[in-house]
Order: sequence, then structure tokens, then C-alpha cells
Amino acid sequence: MRICCFSTSEAGRSYPSQHDIDGSKNVILFSYNELRAATKNFHASNKIGRGGFGTVYKGILKNGRQVAVKALSAESRQGIQEFLTEIDMITNVKHPNLVELVGCCVQGNNRILVYEYVENNSLDRALFGSNDKKLKLDWYHRSAICMAVVRGLVFLHEELNPHIVHRDIKASNILLDKNLVPKIGDFGLAKLFPDNVTHLSTRVAGTTGYLAPEYAMRGQLTKKADIYSFGVLVLEIVSGRSSAKSTWLGVQKFLLEWAWQLYEEGKLLELVDPELEKPYPEDEVLRYMKVALFCTQAAANRRPNMTQVLAMLSKQSRLNEKLLTQPGIIQDMMAIWRGGSESTNSDNMHTPRKASLGLSSQQSSSLTVTEMLPR
Repeated sequence: MRICCFSTSEAGRSYPSQHDIDGSKNVILFSYNELRAATKNFHASNKIGRGGFGTVYKGILKNGRQVAVKALSAESRQGIQEFLTEIDMITNVKHPNLVELVGCCVQGNNRILVYEYVENNSLDRALFGSNDKKLKLDWYHRSAICMAVVRGLVFLHEELNPHIVHRDIKASNILLDKNLVPKIGDFGLAKLFPDNVTHLSTRVAGTTGYLAPEYAMRGQLTKKADIYSFGVLVLEIVSGRSSAKSTWLGVQKFLLEWAWQLYEEGKLLELVDPELEKPYPEDEVLRYMKVALFCTQAAANRRPNMTQVLAMLSKQSRLNEKLLTQPGIIQDMMAIWRGGSESTNSDNMHTPRKASLGLSSQQSSSLTVTEMLPR
């Protein structure tokens, strides 16, 4: 894959060129001036989000289409790889629960991705935002969001060829359209998994609170890392509480720790978001939380695959709780990145010093974890 400066193009026009990112892909190329006009010179009033590698703006193209314009930090030295990865991963990949990549721009030092515009921003904002930005989500919508994310992951893990592991499933990467249909976004950390590959050993990248322990400790990446992250996400959706918070009712516990304690005590319903409108189907809510615990078990080979998760959530598969084991819990997640020194790149990434990670199924160990993003 080659990438160079692009000449200007008409909005929405795709054409082959010696400067194409990849001649085999139907990538829509935008000029910098087009996107600058669409976002009113990247005005602050059009800013709708910020990620690890840049800022996202709302834009309106000349043809009237609303788009989300993700401008990578010009000084970023690492973001270029994520930029290339994202284009390579999702160009021509279509699914109702994946954000559509419209096109891109590479001109001078500018690296910009253009996505479909998703009206209700992120699930993170809907659940944890300020009162004026939070959405009142009833159980119908919360359960529908969980199921739709599952279907998106089934598509990535099992229907695409080669398969894709997202590596950064979290609330801020789940976007909600005007009908609250969720779409998985931000494929900058994604990895391709050919059928003959069981796991990859790779640099650790992702977000504290969602990282599977075997991945955080050994850099061993499988689809089960996404499944772990999804389990944490389900607990957030049910509880209305961020996994990054380290206290619960004044006690130093992470969300997953508290969920397991309540499960053992037979009080799992105490985890439910107090703002969730009653009545709600308690048996179904309990099932979702228990499935989340199956997804976050310490041993990766004990976690279900996404097709099994779909069956478990939809009551097509019985939950055998005798097989449920303790979750893999990184006790000192926030200390990992708070205690570290900033790396030399300028993407707000951190390269922490060695930190002690407490896992429920094994003794604590010391390791160096790189590129963990704080929320």
C-alpha cells in the first residue's frame, strides 16, 4: 500500500491515480479544501469528538451530505499507521452495525478520514456524559444496543474473510444513529486474522478498563480480546457506570470486580443503573450481566465466541453457571497509565513504567504495558 499527496478532486468522485492509496480499492478522495469548506475551516463549533490520534468534526459536503471528518494530528508520527489500517480494514466493508468509511484525504501533512455522520454521537456520551448530553435509555434500547454490537462483531470475527479483530471495543467507539442503532467505529487498531492463525503476538494497544488480561500481560491477541471488551461494555450498559472508575459506593473496586462480588453474593441486580426506568425484565437483565461475566473470564479459552454470545443473549442457549469462573481483573488499571511517563510520540499515548497487575486467577506479575489509552 502506497500513500502520497493527492491532487484535488470533486466531492464524492472516485478515480484511479498514480497517487492512489490502493488502486484495488474504491476509495473516494477528497481535497483538503473540500473538507475545510465542509467543516467551516474545522471550526470549534463543529467539533463532535476527540480520539487518541485526532479530532472529529461535523461537516456538510457540497452535495448536502452530512459527514464526520476525522482529522489526524498533523504532528503525529504514529497516527499514519492507524490511518492506513483503517482505510485498509473497512473500505468496501458494509454492515448496518459498522460505521461506513466514505473516503479520505492525504494532502501535504493532512491525513483525514471521512465517515458517515451518526446523529446521536457515542454510547459513551449517552451513558456517562453530562446531564444535558446523556440519553435516557430504557431497557429495550439498552438490550437492542448490546445485540446489535454482537451482530457487528459476529460479522467481523466470523463472516468476513480474513476475519478482523477490532482491538478497541469500548463505549466511545460505539456510535448511535438517529434511531439509536449502534455502529462500531474506529478501526485504527484493528488486525486481520487469516483462518490459519490462532493468535498474534503484538504490541499492546487499547483502552484501560477494556483490555483482556492475557493481551495486557503478554501481548497475545485473539478474538477473545474483543469478547472480553464486549463483556465489560455490557456491564457498563446495564449499570450506567464507566469501567474506568475505580470506586464503587466509596469502595476501591472496578466495575468488573464489583459485578463478580455481587454475583457471588446473589445480589447482581444491585448493579443495575438506578436511572433505568422500571419495570424492566429482571430475568433478562440478569442474563445479560451473567453473559458479560462469561465473556470476561480470566482464561481466554473459557470465553464464548461471538456466535455463542448471540445465542446466549437471545435465550437460544442455556447458561451453565457451573462452568462460570472468575473474571480476569487488572486491579491497578488506572495506575498503569497514571504512573507512566509519556512516550515520545505526540498522540497522548503513554508508555508506563512496570506496574503490578492483579489477576483473579493467578498471582500478580510485573510487566511493561505500552500504548494503553486512558479514557
